[in-house]
Amino acid sequence: MTDASLERIQQLQELMAQVDLQGIALNPGPDLSYFSGLSFHLMERPVLFILPRDGSPLIVLPELEERKIEGFPGGMRPFLYNEDSSTWANAFQSALSEARLLEGKLGVMPRQLRLLEFTYIQQAAPDLELESAQSLIANLRMSKDKNEIAWMSEAVRIAECALSAVLSALKPGVTEKEIASRLVGRLFLEGSDPALPFFPIVSFGENTANPHASPGQRELREGDLVLVDWGAGYKGYYSDITRVFAMGDIHPELEKVAQFVQQANRAGRAAVKPGALAKDVDRTVREVISGAGYGEFFIHRTGHGLGREAHEEPYISAYEDTELIPGMTFTIEPGIYLPNRGGVRIEDDVLVTEDGCQSLTGLPRELTQLLLEDDFH
Repeated sequence: MTDASLERIQQLQELMAQVDLQGIALNPGPDLSYFSGLSFHLMERPVLFILPRDGSPLIVLPELEERKIEGFPGGMRPFLYNEDSSTWANAFQSALSEARLLEGKLGVMPRQLRLLEFTYIQQAAPDLELESAQSLIANLRMSKDKNEIAWMSEAVRIAECALSAVLSALKPGVTEKEIASRLVGRLFLEGSDPALPFFPIVSFGENTANPHASPGQRELREGDLVLVDWGAGYKGYYSDITRVFAMGDIHPELEKVAQFVQQANRAGRAAVKPGALAKDVDRTVREVISGAGYGEFFIHRTGHGLGREAHEEPYISAYEDTELIPGMTFTIEPGIYLPNRGGVRIEDDVLVTEDGCQSLTGLPRELTQLLLEDDFH
């Protein structure tokens, strides 16, 4: 537990009063880690962190996890249970009663709260009204402090070093899975957390037209595009990057597509500044691609927030009115995908600064041509 976590808890309690929430309950996940510094796995045993609007937090957890909360500043009262599942409901009842949360409004995170914990809450406090606290907590998490930015920058460095180390393995005959496995191993060697933002996407040729392709047994051939979408974790914060390469000479249209995507990426980063709206950034990017005649092949939003989650607020899409403020971190990742032929996406991690945008990622965005064996002679 850090001073930052204590400050965040105080901020959250102040916000609860403004929206008439009597408390907030969090189960294991990025929000719990953000506010408490505690990390638990989602498992068959329920865990619930309860923060009343006034007073210290409480937590329902199995006896075997009790040592994790030792030394929690300001105290955290545990409500423990053993392996006898018939006792679990009593722990929830006691905790909610102690927190004076048997009625009123309790904020929860709909993207994280499981039916397991939800059921125990309902059984313990049937008169308690559950409300989404998603926007409340997202507003706190969206703007990163200097430590968070430093950790994300390190996650970028790790990811970029890892990819650079495995590029030499991209030779005709290698499979997508082989490159993805090499990349994962290298991420760990370079210092990544065990928890990656996602398993790397490595796709060759026609598979690059699928934005979320899974690495398979497709072998690399001369004339293929190579798309790599990957990231690292550092102190619980993530990077998320995409770069595209060419195995020898590729079709001229795909070369043009790569140029248009690079232009759209540049325009998107230039549009990022305090006061701009998320949808304005998306529109700027989309106009470049539409102007090139490929609008129908840009089939996803321009970007998404990045931090403790690979996808979090703010979302950079045509439907988001979120105003950008300093400290926000998100991706700019335009793409053009030609079915059964190939696709290009260039993804950078950016930070909103006081006067514009800083790219945390630095690998070249140009379409890089990989060397064939004959090129060494």
